Amino acid sequence: MFDVIYYSRGGNTKKLATAIAAELGVSPQNVKDVKELPQHSLILLGSGCYGGRPASEMVRFIEKNDFKGRRVALFGTSASGEGKETDAMEKLLKGKECRILGKFCCTGKFLLSNKGHPSDEELDKARYFAQRMKKAIV
Repeated sequence: MFDVIYYSRGGNTKKLATAIAAELGVSPQNVKDVKELPQHSLILLGSGCYGGRPASEMVRFIEKNDFKGRRVALFGTSASGEGKETDAMEKLLKGKECRILGKFCCTGKFLLSNKGHPSDEELDKARYFAQRMKKAIV
């Protein structure tokens, strides 16, 4: 029913993916290990933010797959917590005829700043995001 696919260089987005996937009763999948888009009810895509954009691995995954008629939710982490990575993923998906159900982003640790992020509170918010997305398809 659900697939949680992510890219994480420093581990921040992996923490979100793990929390979201656990809430949905599935295992998160690193985008590098996913050969083709799964045929489940909801695809949750997550990436860290690298220079204001999602990881190139996630960009390639979105570009090469057919999302027509699919339901998608986006999540990410960045030093600022602004969500530029989720906004960029949404733009990539715009012409792919899919339905974006929601987005979630939070602060992530970067070098010596933002230590302790994503925090327990942010992980709780990610789990709540997963619950909302699950209800959106039922």
